[in-house]
Amino acid sequence: MKPLRALLCGAAGAALAAAGLTAFVTGHASGATADAAGLGSRWYAAAPYLMPLDNNPPDTSAIMDATGLKAFQLAFVLAPNGGGCSPTWGGTAPVSSDTAVAGTISSIRAKGGDVSASVGGYGGTKLGQNCSDAASTAAAYQQVITKYQLKAIDFDLEEPEYENTTAISHEIGAAKILQQNNPGLYVSVTTAGTADGTGWFGKQMLNEAKTQGFVPDNFSIMPFDGGFAGAAAQTSALTNFNSILQSTFGWNAATAYAHEGFSGMNGRSDTGEFFTPADFQTVLDYATSHGMARFTFWSLNRDRQCTPPDNNGTTSGTCSSVPQAAWDFAKYSVKFAGATPPSSPPPSSSPGGTCTVAAWSSGTVYTQGNEVSHNGHQWKAKWWTQNEEPGTTGEWGVWQDEGAC
Repeated sequence: MKPLRALLCGAAGAALAAAGLTAFVTGHASGATADAAGLGSRWYAAAPYLMPLDNNPPDTSAIMDATGLKAFQLAFVLAPNGGGCSPTWGGTAPVSSDTAVAGTISSIRAKGGDVSASVGGYGGTKLGQNCSDAASTAAAYQQVITKYQLKAIDFDLEEPEYENTTAISHEIGAAKILQQNNPGLYVSVTTAGTADGTGWFGKQMLNEAKTQGFVPDNFSIMPFDGGFAGAAAQTSALTNFNSILQSTFGWNAATAYAHEGFSGMNGRSDTGEFFTPADFQTVLDYATSHGMARFTFWSLNRDRQCTPPDNNGTTSGTCSSVPQAAWDFAKYSVKFAGATPPSSPPPSSSPGGTCTVAAWSSGTVYTQGNEVSHNGHQWKAKWWTQNEEPGTTGEWGVWQDEGAC
């Protein structure tokens, strides 16, 4: 379903029942602030995905200042590449010894925000595949929750794991255990989207949840990488998925929508579909008018304009391949959370835009921390560089995009 997301993970190493629904509605209040209890649940429902260690991670403080965003969905927690049942970031960075992601989380919380961790994703080995049962899978995830004091977690169940019935049983069982052992924990379950809502494996996952008596805060689908032509195809899939939720759990339409989420892909998808800011607005209108439970996207690493804007007809992990101002897509998540984001400047096509720092020069030597302007954005050097154009060197590039000027 998502070859780009498989590549991105490889870069790192390759219910709601009556009480729950009441808590969800309470979480709709806009402008919630971080405290000992975390954010309101509506913010966790609006948290876009962010890879904090790969794909030129953007400055979370800059995103928060530019958009009003408060919540981030950090991706992805996986089993170790060499085997075992202990949590890592991307298969290579053990959670037990992590300081880098912890630093990102501290920075976000210092500005009044919070994070959720996403486990699974496309590609890599999942803990549900390696751990012997649901209890040991839950124990591994509990390490993540405890270390980072999480109030939210996302189970991204897709290829190839969701084709493994034993692994899915472990993941759903673990989610249920975590929900029981961590009162108030916000739990989302994300899976692949198809034109009829979700495919055979997605439906089997829902049946497994029903069998185990597990109901998360939402079940979300990813309507992209499956022949989706913009927002109309996505809202059609969401309507069809609502029917699947009704038939699986015996809910009426309104209850199903209160358990349903959308997880999109901003810009150009892996298969060459295009989702513009206008498409996101259409889906957002659908989600809010139907009382949906979640609105998120993959990813903030991509929520900035490429150079050139169409990225020469390719999909990138570090920019959207459509014309936009930096962090335009994040603002739709902010709106879903109930807040009003600041306005964005239009994308600039002229080198330097209205930046106040000096323009990038191919002949100049830059060292860590040096800032330049280029194509309407401000960039910061991550290490020594010369003649590496900002915005053109992909996920391992030296330049960190600090946003439009």
